[in-house]
Amino acid sequence: MRFMDAGGTHSENHKPHNAKISDFRNNPDRLASMVQNYDMKTLRSLGGVDGIAKAVEVSIDEGVKSSEFSVRQETYGVNKYTEKPSKSFFMFVWEALHDLTLIILIVCALVSIGVGLATEGFPDGIYDGLGILLSILLVVTVTAVSDYKQSLQFKDLDKEKKKISCHVTRDGGRKKVSIYDLVVGDVVHLSIGDQVPADGIFVKGYSLLIDESSLTGESHAVNIDEKKPFLLGGTKVQDGSAKMLIAAVGMRTEWGKLMETLSEEGENETPLQVKLNGVATIIGKIGLGFAVLTFLVLAVRFLVEKALRNEFSSWTSSDAMTMLDYFATAVTIIVVAVPEGLPLAVTLSLAFAMKKLMDDKALVRHLSACETMGSSTCICTDKTGTLTTNHMVVDKIWVSGKTKDVKESFELSQDLSTIIIECIFECTSAEVVKDKDGKTSILGTPTESAILEYGLLLGGDFSAIRGAITVIKMEPFNSTKKKMSVIVSLPDHRVRAFCKGASEIVLEMCDKIVDGSGETVPMSEEKARVVTDVIKKFADNALRTLCLAYSDMEDGFDTQKDIPKDGYTLLAVIGIKDPLRPGVKEAVETCLKAGITVRMVTGDNINTARAIARECGILTEGGLAIEGPEFRAKTTEEKSAIAPRIQVMARSSPTDKLDLVKHLRGLHEVVAVTGDGTNDAPALHESDIGFAMGIAGTEVAKEQADVIVMDDDFATIVKVAKWGRAVYINIQKFVQFQLTVNIVALMINFVSACITGSAPLTAVQLLWVNLIMDTLGALALATEPPNDGLMGRPPVKQTESFITKTMWRNILGQSVYQMAILFVLNFAGKPILNLQGPDATKILNTFIFNTFVFCQVFNEINSRDMDKINIFHGMFSSWIFIGVMVSTVVFQVIIVEFLGTFASTVPLNWELWLLSIALGAVGMPIAVILKCIPINKPPVAHGDYTPLPRGPDNA
Repeated sequence: MRFMDAGGTHSENHKPHNAKISDFRNNPDRLASMVQNYDMKTLRSLGGVDGIAKAVEVSIDEGVKSSEFSVRQETYGVNKYTEKPSKSFFMFVWEALHDLTLIILIVCALVSIGVGLATEGFPDGIYDGLGILLSILLVVTVTAVSDYKQSLQFKDLDKEKKKISCHVTRDGGRKKVSIYDLVVGDVVHLSIGDQVPADGIFVKGYSLLIDESSLTGESHAVNIDEKKPFLLGGTKVQDGSAKMLIAAVGMRTEWGKLMETLSEEGENETPLQVKLNGVATIIGKIGLGFAVLTFLVLAVRFLVEKALRNEFSSWTSSDAMTMLDYFATAVTIIVVAVPEGLPLAVTLSLAFAMKKLMDDKALVRHLSACETMGSSTCICTDKTGTLTTNHMVVDKIWVSGKTKDVKESFELSQDLSTIIIECIFECTSAEVVKDKDGKTSILGTPTESAILEYGLLLGGDFSAIRGAITVIKMEPFNSTKKKMSVIVSLPDHRVRAFCKGASEIVLEMCDKIVDGSGETVPMSEEKARVVTDVIKKFADNALRTLCLAYSDMEDGFDTQKDIPKDGYTLLAVIGIKDPLRPGVKEAVETCLKAGITVRMVTGDNINTARAIARECGILTEGGLAIEGPEFRAKTTEEKSAIAPRIQVMARSSPTDKLDLVKHLRGLHEVVAVTGDGTNDAPALHESDIGFAMGIAGTEVAKEQADVIVMDDDFATIVKVAKWGRAVYINIQKFVQFQLTVNIVALMINFVSACITGSAPLTAVQLLWVNLIMDTLGALALATEPPNDGLMGRPPVKQTESFITKTMWRNILGQSVYQMAILFVLNFAGKPILNLQGPDATKILNTFIFNTFVFCQVFNEINSRDMDKINIFHGMFSSWIFIGVMVSTVVFQVIIVEFLGTFASTVPLNWELWLLSIALGAVGMPIAVILKCIPINKPPVAHGDYTPLPRGPDNA
């Protein structure tokens, strides 16, 4: 291609391509254009990446100076994408007003005002219509406020989701910064699993493979090197490591331009919301049927009475008002019957749970994750960093035939010590960095950091050894090979290979060993057995083992060839300790009580895995510990048969983890999976709910996950399960409460309309009840925090009916009581209450309305627990619940005593107030009686034994 370029410059139509460095200085658009167009000609004519570094006035070795930071942001732009403006509060008001039933009610209210003004004049004629309009305004305002606050909450969570950091060279040292603080000229360090943070040019690296599918849609990875050096922001590092020079940031990047054309999509509906939308639709249709029937009954009755009085031919404006009132009542029945509060309750509950989990260090990326976690039956967890602290330290080392404790001082021969230090410092992707104060810190994975720390402890000088030795070729560590290899040129020009990795893999590559006298001798079977025993002993003490090996290459090394896989000399076996996290034992115990099986899936060897699993209570009697290759070798039927018994899978590869998840899901398990590496992404994607680690996790893992565990702690995962269960049970409480109100409100108005010709509850009153049971009820019941009892019951099966027998018992029991009271009052209230005079009907209807509302207030308290008799447990610590209850009662007093003109009520005396409250309160002892009625049949005893459970789920 270069030859053709050179030849092309002599043709008549081809002009010489001479780009100048000065053309690119302070010219962000030209820089961005060169990268996005993969313009190699321009890059070559500028002198490659060094020329670009000159153009952006930066030293590749030193990086950007902090003092230039703000100037660079002004010149080249900030690494942030322009976000679409979020919806304003008035947009939510406008959306809430689009509800069809509310629009019909608004029309009814306006017609009512028009007819009222014509017949009764101002102001008496406008009260009915104005009352409906005010009620609608209140419903719309509360709905809009709720939706707006929720959108703000999601915006905060979205900001948290986008917090990504990367390693850069700045002021001559390596630092960790947010990707939003990157500027043109920054030198970024990339490793497996990282997201490329902006557009740039490859400086140097090893085996860099980039997944560009997020931009191009192409599934195969692209190899990036000096010949193909352009990197685009938003792509992922699939393999290898490298340094890149940032050439374009923010909206000038390819990703930024793509973002400009996209609008941020909202959350999809969760499975529970879909299920409840179905319930809401059915109830809505029933309500519509009742509304139409109510209107027909009232209208036909009115017309028949008119005909009987021989007034059918003469129509007055008051007749029109009566018909309009009937229509408004029918529409209001639809408003009450359509439980728009159901999806709202789910959203509120999930949003509240997400906010609380955020405080508990769990960032929920998808709404449905919370809900799914409530019915999870097993958790496949990593060991390192999740069950353990992820602060690795070298505890023991086996070298020259002896096991040494690192805490105790011991002598090594000078040559052996030098080779071990060289192997540790060269065969690593971690780095030792010094800050301004000269304080040393290590940047890298916990395992790498532990070994590097040990190298410093042996007296090695990281920068001196790195400066003296040249790396010829490197194979970074990956989870498939389970080793890292490097070929280096020593100061005396000898070529040497170093290898570090999983003990059994590196041991197989060795045919020589360093003996007790420090000499290199052939690896006999006996010596190999000794090393295997050492590895097993270390593992039995819950130590993670790694082997170090080297090989001198007498004939040099051809860079086109692969790094040798045999002929190595074993240097040492290193045992690394990673203590259990505090609280893990208790968290595992909680899971087991809750019917959630915990399975450890780790790359460690089987002995270490067993030791840790026993320590934290995962491995129990009858549980199976298996190695990945052994599981892999089994047939599909065998895998399905043993999958439920597996509690520990050691030496597992990413495909083993994925395979296990698939088999468990095939057995109708709801599987949660934890992961931190890029290799975990398929299993995270396949699982019902994926947890990525916030500290150790790569960007690829985080993107595939549903929840990001910010503190990498297993106990946090258990908190998500607890909140998931709380969400499910809270929605059930709310549905129980709402269906009771629905049934009673529909029946009282329908039956009364059929028998007496008028509905006791007016449109305004029903709108207020609608507000109590929808928005306020959702707020009170859907935001209850979880209690410890939730983790003492088995997980809810996904096939289980959402409205349980327990709920139906409570709904029907309360509905029968409320309807009995209201029907008695409606048909025989005047003589019972001794009401006489012209206002008797108004007082009775107000009393019925008041009693109905107080029945709902006490039923809301009853709904706090569907099974237990003590419904007050934790009530006074839930300020939202208390706030909603107090607000409902206060507003009810205002409606009855002061808003009579709008709500068609009259003030009641204190005896009637007390009676209303007392009749509502009777619902509480009735709830106790209902809870004593058994629902599930107890198992029938046959002599001294109980029959075994039957069916596929219990096989």
